[in-house]
Amino acid sequence: MNSDPSLHCIPLPPLPDKVAVEILNFLQEFTNNFEDRYGNQIRRYYDQCSQHDIRQTSFFDDPNDSDF
Repeated sequence: MNSDPSLHCIPLPPLPDKVAVEILNFLQEFTNNFEDRYGNQIRRYYDQCSQHDIRQTSFFDDPNDSDF
C-alpha cells in the first residue's frame, strides 16, 4: 500500500460516466491480476517487515527502566 500523500493530489480530468466505469473496471481487473501474480511476494514482504518491527519493539520494555 502506498501512503504517499502526494499521490492523492493528482489532478484528474472530468470523465463521462461510461468512461469512468470502463477505467474503474480496467483498474480492478489489473489489480486482481497483479495480486494473483505477485500476491505471495507482497505478503512475504509485509510479513518480513512486521517481523522486523516486532523484533525492534517490545511493548514491555520501559525506556526509563534501568538494569538492576
